[in-house]
Amino acid sequence: MSFGISQSHYLFNGGQLTPSIYFAGDPANLSSLQLSGKKKKKSSFSPIIRRIQELRNISQVSRNPPLVCGRVSPRLPVPDHIPKPPYLESTEPPKISSEHQFPDSEGIVKMKAACQLAARVLDYAGTLVRPFVTTDEIDKAVHKMVIESGAYPSPLGYGGFPKSVCTSVNECMFHGVPDSRQLQNGDIINIDVAVYLDGYHGDTSKTFLCGDVDESLLQLVKVTEECLAKGISVCRDGASFNEIGKIISEHAARYGYSMERFIGHGVGTVLHSEPLIYLDKNYDFEIGYMIEGQTFTLEPILTIGTTDFVTWPDKWTILTADGGPAAQFEHTILITESGAEILTTL
Repeated sequence: MSFGISQSHYLFNGGQLTPSIYFAGDPANLSSLQLSGKKKKKSSFSPIIRRIQELRNISQVSRNPPLVCGRVSPRLPVPDHIPKPPYLESTEPPKISSEHQFPDSEGIVKMKAACQLAARVLDYAGTLVRPFVTTDEIDKAVHKMVIESGAYPSPLGYGGFPKSVCTSVNECMFHGVPDSRQLQNGDIINIDVAVYLDGYHGDTSKTFLCGDVDESLLQLVKVTEECLAKGISVCRDGASFNEIGKIISEHAARYGYSMERFIGHGVGTVLHSEPLIYLDKNYDFEIGYMIEGQTFTLEPILTIGTTDFVTWPDKWTILTADGGPAAQFEHTILITESGAEILTTL
């Protein structure tokens, strides 16, 4: 599941977003987040030049009509025998755990099983992507497969989230709530699957193509997947987390895509923990180094146009402020002595 930070930027309507963290749709003050490390000097840039480039990019995209809210069906039940994560005891999003995730040998076996299940579910969900299928139908299929596997769909009930999977279509950046909207020819859709199995979470996502997709969107999706691969390529014992942001930011900029401070996060017995991994090379803090045996996600989100965002009244669905399309890919990885093992690949 995604976690994004946006700086204050003016939107088309003259409004301004205050610096805030959006986690599962819930805003929190940036000052409440504990960040450790040495502060670095901010780099300078021209907001005017950047905005002109964003507007030029978005004007060249052939896209479907803007998203509208569909009908959200009732929450699906989970059998009593399925073990459930502790955060279901509250409707508030849990605090980010300060404990980095280092599964022991038994835990690694369990986590690999959870991650493999998440990968299989995501692969199956992708086969359902075609015109006229609703995101609610995808949610029901994901829910059924997860519980039949003896697992719990991690998004369901997380801070009150009403569904078992996140489905983010076109300009939806993350946390899209499945509803009655039918997919259309030319859509792109990110499906974000997380499962809780035997005490461990597996977390992964992919952006899928629906029917005949415009070339500009095909490239956006391709480059976003490449960014994830490049980010993983620099992960190893002793590497700085800032290396991830540097290589991903450079690759995204090469194609003119926007990418703000969207991050990865620790994952294991808890769904979201430190380290909070910023993918922007201009992030102001050095957040430390990777350690063998550590597990976390990487999940870059790229947009054509602005990374300013607006939130729907459901307080979950996050859309680009200018309606530009967004793509995301995510894997859970395990740091090894010489590199990283991708746990959510088939």
